[in-house]
Amino acid sequence: MAIIVNLDVMMAKRKISLNELSERIDITPANLSILKTGKAKAIRFSTLEAICHELQCQPGDILEFRDDE
Repeated sequence: MAIIVNLDVMMAKRKISLNELSERIDITPANLSILKTGKAKAIRFSTLEAICHELQCQPGDILEFRDDE
């Protein structure tokens, strides 16, 4: 099982760059990149809330569960 991060998809739909989003939500571009590539082990709810606010989306638009069975 895996949690898939679709942040890159939402960023493309909203036409926003990694650097622009990182500035808007006050997170380093490096940390946002780790999240975007699915390498993060966790995400704070406050960060998820800020991302959803800026991208005008729901958490389910960014995070997806896939069962590997």
